Amino acid sequence: MSERYEKIDIHWFPGHMTKAQRMIEANMKLVDAVCELLDARVPCASRNPDIDRLAAGKPRLVILNRTDLADPAMTARWREYFRRCGLAVLETDAKSGRGVNNFPRAVREVLRDRIAAYEAKGQGTRPLRVMILGIPNVGKSTFINRVAKRRAAAAGDRPGVTRGKQWISIDAGLELLDTPGILWPKFDSQQVGEALAITGAIKPEVLDTEALAANFMLRLRALKPEAIEQRYKFTPEADKNGYELLADAAKKRGFLISGGEYDIERMARVLLNEYHEGKLGRITLEAPPEG
Repeated sequence: MSERYEKIDIHWFPGHMTKAQRMIEANMKLVDAVCELLDARVPCASRNPDIDRLAAGKPRLVILNRTDLADPAMTARWREYFRRCGLAVLETDAKSGRGVNNFPRAVREVLRDRIAAYEAKGQGTRPLRVMILGIPNVGKSTFINRVAKRRAAAAGDRPGVTRGKQWISIDAGLELLDTPGILWPKFDSQQVGEALAITGAIKPEVLDTEALAANFMLRLRALKPEAIEQRYKFTPEADKNGYELLADAAKKRGFLISGGEYDIERMARVLLNEYHEGKLGRITLEAPPEG
């Protein structure tokens, strides 16, 4: 089988990311708990390793968002993995609103001991303050607007929409601190960077889209070849590289350019967009660690 992945240089750490991280550190003392929004398709890659340090000592809630685009069986495995790590887990699809109404109850369960301590001090009416963290374009603003039941946060389908902090009242006893999405300055591996790029956490302008899509084709062939067969109407041959698989898909779609060549660039964009839109099916790109 031809598993020759293309090398892709991924550099993504704009100056405002550094500023955002300092802001998060400065405001951590103001909150009772930290909620971390992850992309259910790439829970590991979308999890900023700095957050374990930034949120040390704070009660934590992991929110697996975009479950509508992820493999349900794999989401269940990730849920159990995070619970074994001692973290509370909530599954949501912020776009449709599924699971979002369970958020206030989940936060209060995570803060059960803190609430009891407040009540013991006669501070039972004190609002709970929770920081929402997540990498760019993970659906954080859409999630907050759903929870708040109003347009409380700027939402967009491109990374880096939220820039400054803002307090958002959810109900009489719960306030959220929204923060800009941050990525860490150095990816652990190309695989992590690619997973973020494939799911849209990194702006496409900073990448070689064709190489990314070629590598994604190889991932699809390994993880879910039937997605290629059903969407693009061909069987991905084991001895072909990613570019050749893209060419096969372009041929099936009739994407031609002058000279009779197939339009690989257009096919690359279509492949990635159709994954974002769920047209390839519910595909999770990462499995949780065993044990």
